[in-house]
Amino acid sequence: MKQYSVSLSRQFGSLGRPIAKEMAEILGVDYYDREIVEKAAKKMNMSVGQISQNEESARNPFGYMRFPLGRGTTEVQDKIFKVQRDIILDIARKESCLIVGRCSDSILEDFENHFNIFVYAPYEARVTNCVNQLGMTPKVAKKMIAEVDTARDAYHMRYVKYLPADMDHIDLMINGELLGVNGTAAFLSDLIKRKFAD
Repeated sequence: MKQYSVSLSRQFGSLGRPIAKEMAEILGVDYYDREIVEKAAKKMNMSVGQISQNEESARNPFGYMRFPLGRGTTEVQDKIFKVQRDIILDIARKESCLIVGRCSDSILEDFENHFNIFVYAPYEARVTNCVNQLGMTPKVAKKMIAEVDTARDAYHMRYVKYLPADMDHIDLMINGELLGVNGTAAFLSDLIKRKFAD
């Protein structure tokens, strides 16, 4: 296969992350998500906690999901974004990879062999997934869905000037509930293999 990169953006609770992990295993490529935060922290000589300030909050263990770059000053967040952007570009230049979120859909959009995926799911399914997969109560799940969706939209608008689900920037949108994690990952992996076959 040709060297390629895949970006997967997702609604909170759509099971996009486990779908992406399964895809990476099927495709035999490296998977990057929070690993990018760790690389940025090392490069900036900061702790992961400094970059994503709510990550280890005892009061809300899901806090980091609401604030992709923590809640620091705008200047600090802009620096973190630039470092993460450079890391994403460096990864995609060196190897085939699958990157979850972090505006990688826009950052890599002009790469020749790049594919953007957006995973969504019906609202009630998202609530159920948060309860069953993340151990949230239904009340917390609904609150987190609203907050994370808002945070991801704001993050995307701030740094790339469009929403994550903007169809003008997505190659494929898929309902993660339609085939489940394994079925969706298998379907998408087969598509990627066909798309980037030599």
